[in-house]
Amino acid sequence: MGSKYTKRYTEEFKRDAIALVDSSGKTVTAVARELGISSESLRGWYRRAKADRGEDAPDELASAERDELR
Repeated sequence: MGSKYTKRYTEEFKRDAIALVDSSGKTVTAVARELGISSESLRGWYRRAKADRGEDAPDELASAERDELR
């Protein structure tokens, strides 16, 4: 079972982690392991960032679209 506490990351940390995936040529899983975070968290951040940039994620909503739906 997982922890009852959810780890929160700053937007700056998320941006830096995404940039590291883009610049390093490493997989999301490898970068997540190096940073000591969940690969699923980093994968989600990375998908959202790509959608926000309009890169090959046709089914993914951009952040502005998600905010509008809320």
